[in-house]
Amino acid sequence: MKTAVITGASGGIGSEIAKVLAKQGYNLALIYNKHRSEINKLSKKLGATRILVFQCDLSDEKQVNHTFKSILKEFKTIDCLINTAGVSQFKQIQDITNKDFEFIFNNNLKSTVFSIKNASKSMISQKYGRIINISSIWGNVGASVESLYSASKGAINSLTLALAKELAPSNITVNAIAPGLIDTKMNKSLSEDTIKEIVDYTPLGRIGTPQDIAEMVAFLCDDKASFITGQIITIDGGLTL
Repeated sequence: MKTAVITGASGGIGSEIAKVLAKQGYNLALIYNKHRSEINKLSKKLGATRILVFQCDLSDEKQVNHTFKSILKEFKTIDCLINTAGVSQFKQIQDITNKDFEFIFNNNLKSTVFSIKNASKSMISQKYGRIINISSIWGNVGASVESLYSASKGAINSLTLALAKELAPSNITVNAIAPGLIDTKMNKSLSEDTIKEIVDYTPLGRIGTPQDIAEMVAFLCDDKASFITGQIITIDGGLTL
């Protein structure tokens, strides 16, 4: 039985990934930070063989080290790591502060680096692993008034490409998914006009759903995707910007 670790599991994309992998029989380690009630509701809905929930501030290396030690103690191995934890921010460059910089990069980049550092130890030992990072189309092309967010996701893309090369000798694949606009709580602050404008530029004529992302994650976790690594896979309905 394979074990998958999902960071940001209480979020819209993370929770949907958990549902899809649970149906496929994975053991699940769900990591969240603040939304205890949502993660509790999620864990009750899942039918995986075994589900454990861990609270962790992923920007704190000591907490991350402790959490992954606990996961390995319970599950013995980590086969898949899916990094969905992240935050966004809308600010013009003139208004950005050092606090903003730390907030975005601690939650989006440091959390991913620390999680991969821990999970990859087990994967290297067993000569097998799947790492999937959730990036963003804005990491590919940039977004106005989201410079820090775009930069952090661009860093995730570069990290993915570098680690795909570094970890390949241990039979570990590393890929990223760059979603377009997805129907999650993170995007609820967008105005109807903004959403409509994006849909108008999307050939498929809709915004994405968390399940659109979750199904690709499940595929990348599967042995059918064993020859896919170092890829930034865009899922945006064909959005033209």
